[in-house]
Amino acid sequence: MTEQSLDELGPVDFVIIEFPAGQSNFSGEMAEELVRLVDAGTIRLIDVLILQKSEDGTIDALELSDAEDLGPLADLEAELAELLAEDDIENLAAAMEPGSVAGVVVYENLWAAPFASAARRAGGRLIADGRIPMQDIIASLEADAEFEKVGD
Repeated sequence: MTEQSLDELGPVDFVIIEFPAGQSNFSGEMAEELVRLVDAGTIRLIDVLILQKSEDGTIDALELSDAEDLGPLADLEAELAELLAEDDIENLAAAMEPGSVAGVVVYENLWAAPFASAARRAGGRLIADGRIPMQDIIASLEADAEFEKVGD
């Protein structure tokens, strides 16, 4: 990437989607939605990996280019930067259950790139970011609903 393209870079995130052994489908509906996000200009894929964690904890990492049936992801594969290193893979796989398979998606939030660039030009810098897990949001909403029932 050039210095100019780095200056225009939006926030970069990753997600790990884990499946129990034998239940993964990386080329189905999930892949179609990922392609829609790219085609809409919402995100830019930077790297995609498929991780397999054996029962003994051994990790096998496949780049998207090594996968057999890419389905709708085939057109996106050539543009990937393959950013993740071996240490990254080990850290990501630590969250996986033994015997599972996971897809790792690293993406740039293109929708936020103009804001991020403006913040940098204004002298700002990102000092923290985070994500609230969906399970925590659901638990909070359920607790709030229960509290309101008790308060009635």
